[in-house]
Amino acid sequence: MTGYERYEETNMPKKKQEDLNHVGPNSPMGKLMRQYWIPALLSSEIEPDGPPVRVKLLGEELIAFRTASGRIGLMDHRCPHRCASLFFGRNEEEGIRCVYHGWKYDPDGQCVDQPSEPPEYVFKPKVQATAYATCERAGLVWAFMGPKGEGLPELPNIEAAGLPEDEIQVWAALRECNWLQGLEGDIDTSHFGFLHIGSATEDQAAPGSSTLYAIKDRAPRYKVEDTSFGTTYGAYRPGDEGMNYWRIAHFLFPFWTMPPGSPMERQMIARAWVPMDDEHTMFYHISRVGSGPSRNRIAGRQIAGLGAEIERLPNTNDWYGRWRLACNRDNDYMMDRHVQSTESYTGILGGHVQDQMITESMGPIADRTRERLGSSDQMIIQTRRRILHALDEFLTDGTVPPGAADPKVYDRVRSGTLMLPLDADWVREIENIRRKLQTERQ
Repeated sequence: MTGYERYEETNMPKKKQEDLNHVGPNSPMGKLMRQYWIPALLSSEIEPDGPPVRVKLLGEELIAFRTASGRIGLMDHRCPHRCASLFFGRNEEEGIRCVYHGWKYDPDGQCVDQPSEPPEYVFKPKVQATAYATCERAGLVWAFMGPKGEGLPELPNIEAAGLPEDEIQVWAALRECNWLQGLEGDIDTSHFGFLHIGSATEDQAAPGSSTLYAIKDRAPRYKVEDTSFGTTYGAYRPGDEGMNYWRIAHFLFPFWTMPPGSPMERQMIARAWVPMDDEHTMFYHISRVGSGPSRNRIAGRQIAGLGAEIERLPNTNDWYGRWRLACNRDNDYMMDRHVQSTESYTGILGGHVQDQMITESMGPIADRTRERLGSSDQMIIQTRRRILHALDEFLTDGTVPPGAADPKVYDRVRSGTLMLPLDADWVREIENIRRKLQTERQ
């Protein structure tokens, strides 16, 4: 069997695709994701006694609000009385009041007032809106949408999310496609040499730079491993004499990625691909200030097409109105064909916008039965298998998915770049770095 035939056999049946893509309350993947804490919105999006915000999360239409004392409510937007939307409600006196009949709910969803009912007919203790537990960390409001059972699980012990807020940068962006499409773009390293720096040449790159290695060899070899938290790849290509240049990245259950970019010793980054519904994703980026990639410069100049600030449209109140890019599919991402032919590979400005263009161009939900996979897709293949295996165990015998009950599996996991001797054991090297970081914390 040739190498090509080996990867050709990995195309996904339609049923397995549907299991991965659909995230509603009764879907297999929706049930698995509800075992985890999920970023729901930025903390800055809700103010004390401010207006509620529409939030779409795992196919559910919710509202979020913050009371005067700082408590956060995240609940079904429909009032349990007559299903009028609580988005139009009044955030007052530690609760949200429906403007239809004045019924009021505390942040836990408990009805606390029924002013339209005569006193002898009040039954507020029996009225409960669907509401979810929340907490705040790393500039995010997190939600737990699963069964509470014996109590809430701990938040994932993701390094970047545990830093003080003045040491990190956090931002969000709407992506108009299925969550897995976006995530898979983040664990595909070979596209960097084309989509982002396809027009760069060796003579433009600074000696010893990561960009130089990527330009000299745009077809890296791969090693892929299952891990306690998900999957890991090591993509390697020739580096300095007698060395290989490695890019190490991870998928972490249920929807986190850690891409490479900077040396592993200093990089702290985590990115969440949170499903709003089957066809929309809210992307959250968390990283330590100053630990981002330095790869975007060649010979001291910015690589054509990269380095642009992400421009967003003003937020609106509709379900998909938050954190939309100004360069989007409605305007072909502001693609400039002249720039594409003379300066940059795509004619599209900004690495994030380039990534967004690619994944959205596949359609709201990509038809993976049409794929022709190769060796550069090993991480994609292995990650799909890993998720499907965890999903099967979870649905068959209730096996808790990785990290849901043990947040320590994420402890000191880092992505990044490494220069290693040709005969080095890459898995042992990154484990040594992880143990060193864990020891230093103690």
